[in-house]
Amino acid sequence: MAQSQDSIRSGASSPVSAADSAATSPTLSSFSDMLAEKQFKGDDVEEAYIESKDRLVNAIDATKSILNSIRNFNKDDWVVRYPQLKEPTPELEVAASAEADEPSELTPAASTPNPRKQQRRSLSFADDPSFEAEVVIGTSKPSPKRSVSMPVILDEPEAESSNDTQKEDDSVRLLPASDFNVLRLDLKLGAHNSSSSAASLVSQLEKASIANLLDERIASSLTHIDKLRLRVEDTSSKVLVTGDLNAGKSTFVNALLRREVMPVDQQPCTTSFCEVHDAAENNGVEEVHLLKEGVAYNLQDESTFTRASLEDLEDIVGDTENKPVNQQLVVKLYLADTRAPSESLLNNGVVDISLIDAPGLNRDSVKTTAVFARQEEIDVVVFVVSAENHFTLSAKEFLMNASNEKAYIFIVVNKYAGIKHKERCRRAVFDQIKQLSPATYEDAEDLVHFVDSAAALQPYTANPAFDDLESALRSFVLVKRAKSKLQPVSTYLTNLLNDIEFLARANVIVADMEVERALEDLAEKKPILEKMKKSKEFLELAIEQVEEDATTKVSETTKSMISQAIERVGQGKLGVDVSSISMPAYPGLLGIWDYARDVRRVLLASVDEAVRMAEDEARAVTKSGVEKVKELGEEHLPAGVERNTRVFMPEAMFSTRRKGAKGVKSRRSSGSYSHIGNAIVAGGLHGLGIGLAQRPDLTETSFFDLFDVNHQFFVHFGDGKHSSEDADAMTPSALSVVSVGLGALTMVGGQALGARAILESIVRVTDLLSNESARKWAAPIIGAVTLGATAYLILELPSSIPRTVGRRVKASIVRGDGSELPVSFVDAHATRVGKETRKVLRLAGWDLRERFRTSMDQRSKDVKSVEEAEMKARKAQEWFGDVAVKAGDIKEGVTATA
Repeated sequence: MAQSQDSIRSGASSPVSAADSAATSPTLSSFSDMLAEKQFKGDDVEEAYIESKDRLVNAIDATKSILNSIRNFNKDDWVVRYPQLKEPTPELEVAASAEADEPSELTPAASTPNPRKQQRRSLSFADDPSFEAEVVIGTSKPSPKRSVSMPVILDEPEAESSNDTQKEDDSVRLLPASDFNVLRLDLKLGAHNSSSSAASLVSQLEKASIANLLDERIASSLTHIDKLRLRVEDTSSKVLVTGDLNAGKSTFVNALLRREVMPVDQQPCTTSFCEVHDAAENNGVEEVHLLKEGVAYNLQDESTFTRASLEDLEDIVGDTENKPVNQQLVVKLYLADTRAPSESLLNNGVVDISLIDAPGLNRDSVKTTAVFARQEEIDVVVFVVSAENHFTLSAKEFLMNASNEKAYIFIVVNKYAGIKHKERCRRAVFDQIKQLSPATYEDAEDLVHFVDSAAALQPYTANPAFDDLESALRSFVLVKRAKSKLQPVSTYLTNLLNDIEFLARANVIVADMEVERALEDLAEKKPILEKMKKSKEFLELAIEQVEEDATTKVSETTKSMISQAIERVGQGKLGVDVSSISMPAYPGLLGIWDYARDVRRVLLASVDEAVRMAEDEARAVTKSGVEKVKELGEEHLPAGVERNTRVFMPEAMFSTRRKGAKGVKSRRSSGSYSHIGNAIVAGGLHGLGIGLAQRPDLTETSFFDLFDVNHQFFVHFGDGKHSSEDADAMTPSALSVVSVGLGALTMVGGQALGARAILESIVRVTDLLSNESARKWAAPIIGAVTLGATAYLILELPSSIPRTVGRRVKASIVRGDGSELPVSFVDAHATRVGKETRKVLRLAGWDLRERFRTSMDQRSKDVKSVEEAEMKARKAQEWFGDVAVKAGDIKEGVTATA
């Protein structure tokens, strides 16, 4: 029954020619032809198979190493981005078409349009749908050394490719694959391809979340690669027979065995995986082994299975229907095939083969999922489809999933004899196969067979179609082991390596973008940081200079204004000329006492007004200083930094309050607090605080405010210790004469005159009055003098009292209890006003310093972060470029093995 490859090809019809098949897959066809030429040279075929298997094992190990390195890099160094390709927008298509049609400088204007416009796509990322980059899907390997952009290099004629490369914009990158196959993540929500739905893309997921999903997918691929390695190294071959319900799978298996072993019924019968092995593996004994759940099957260990006879198989399968779906048994059948090795599939004399009869795909979701999972363990998929129903949705889903690994699927179109319009059926089936498995369609002569399995079981009945099928299947499984056993692994690795290369190239693009963005950020932020570092010291000095200049100015101004006011008060004048303060009117001799008190209060109030004017001047100077500090901020703070939003209120200066003793609130400008009796007097020793005009100790009027005897005496008879200004201010008058006389009388009881001098004076006066002539002139003279002095005294009081009171006010301010104070009134106020100005400017300077420091620290962190991001991106550039190159090299080796 065995036939040569040529006879098999000539006996079957195909929708495509052998030439087209060879053109579509030159490497695979040439390798298949080589094996066909050597199919009768067993040693050569086996040697070629072992060589291909070893290369494939090495490729599996290298791919596994790359996947592990991607996982580690994703975990430790770089969040791997998951790319997505979109169809180009109409604007992009128009631009690409215009670029393609534009005549080149090096080619004639009538050159053919550039085919690149058909390959342009839009690249984005699942975690950042707003990102969009124009890419070109090509077949050539781009240079991994380009750090910023990858040029487009297409597999086109040399001259045209050269011109295109020169004209290509750096913003267009080349990607080696069109989309993911193995590493595809299902990030869709809601209706399939519903772009209008708000939940159509999981764009809300963070980069790390999608990277974790990708990591899990890679882990799953690593697990599958381990299974592939075991399959490649396993010398036996597993053939999975699957399909929809009632497609005739069990009947087909029975036809291959040429005996009715598997239960057959019009309704679904096979509910478990039934693996058929050659009885030679079981010492030639035909029997059924029921595998125990949760225990690895071992033919040499009877504790892992239960024995049963072939007659009980139908009952065993029927019993499993009543069991829960997650407790379905796996049944192993050991059968003896008495046919010659050249005709038998089980007893072939080459390799051990097991036929696996699987449950129907559309029976239930659990069994369908089990079939999907089980197909990863087998080498050849024989898909049985009913000619009456063709491919159902579950069949299409299975074949599309299997195509990720198995490019070639052996398809049996069963129950073909009962079809009336056979050609129409063939066209419909081939059209579906072309979409579901293109490689199978290209090799349909060997892989697609239209048969009737039930007819093959009829004894003494010729069935050439099934004989061709069996011969092709034996050839596909035994002779073409590189295609049946190694090709699925090669296909899976090729798809996986394409995904890796696509992933790596896309992340190179991301790394390029990150480097460009980092360089732009550094070009923007680093000069600002350097400028801030250089201006930091200057800013500190400028703030201190503003503070010192303002403080010095207000202190000197305060000293000058208060000193001038005190000097004027000492001359009996108002300290400042303001409309709100004026000297009181003289009320006459009877109101002289009240007049002296009012004059004292007005003079003190003028000094208070001078202090207030000094404070106002300090407010103006302070406001100017605050404005200068703000100008410094505008000059030195970089753009984007929030400026000082505080509003300076000059009226708030010198108006703070604090609680004194017993909770009494007192107005305070600066200085200390002191206590006089039980009253709280602000200002303490320096006379500062609530104002001189409100202090009882300074507003009290005394006799010396009217007649300053001591002052006049020391002016005329003193030792010259009084200042010349006080002496010049006094003019001879009757009041001064009387004051001198009264001053002399005050010295009668003092130490200046003793008892003897007093007696001598009395004797002299008595002698003078005893003279009659003297007595005649004494009375008129004394009376005239007294009247003149009294009249002159009355006329001089309105002008002398302000001077007298002014001198005493000045003395009371400058002196306290008669001794010189450690700090003068003027200096104390100058210090107080200067401190208040310094406090305000220091607060403004501190705010500017903090904003500058915070901004510079933030700029330093930003620059450091950008530099680190640039380093990571450059590392990712090089690393992903190397990964892409390695994946491409491994893929070339895998393709050569296929």
